[in-house]
Amino acid sequence: MKKYALHDLKDKFKELKYEWLPFMFIGIRSKENQPNKFDDTFIYINGNSISYFPNTTNAGTTYLQKLLNPKGTAMLVPNQYKNTWSLGLHRGKYTALRQVKPVDVYRDADKDIYSEMTAIIDRGLFGINIHKANTGITNFINGHSAGCQVFQNSADFDYIISECKKSGLKEFTYTLIDEF
Repeated sequence: MKKYALHDLKDKFKELKYEWLPFMFIGIRSKENQPNKFDDTFIYINGNSISYFPNTTNAGTTYLQKLLNPKGTAMLVPNQYKNTWSLGLHRGKYTALRQVKPVDVYRDADKDIYSEMTAIIDRGLFGINIHKANTGITNFINGHSAGCQVFQNSADFDYIISECKKSGLKEFTYTLIDEF
């Protein structure tokens, strides 16, 4: 998991013309793109405080090989998605960050084990939630993601949800960027 200094992230946001907010989440998609591994980084920004957590921004091999959508498996397109998630139930089971506004996703339909950017981009409400894989620490993505942003460690996820509740915010911004 690659870590970035606050000033490096702010410089990258300026370069991409994204807004720097006092409370937000950032996903860093790893260049490695290891199949079925939690090789990405979830960053929590609160003022000048920064925290890092292992996660995935890619689907697991289960849904890369068994498509839920005939267009292909979802892979969130890097962008700043302002106020696009709110607290709600993930699959009716537990509190997570649920997608409430449209996002852009690549559609990967080749059924191999790699989550890939494609020429097919779909926009809509697809249930691209931010949630945990399981209780404890999960080693492989498998069926825990069909395009969601997923935490490897449930304790890390629980911390983020508690911070969301404490913030008093109703909607949350998530910015996904590629590793730099």
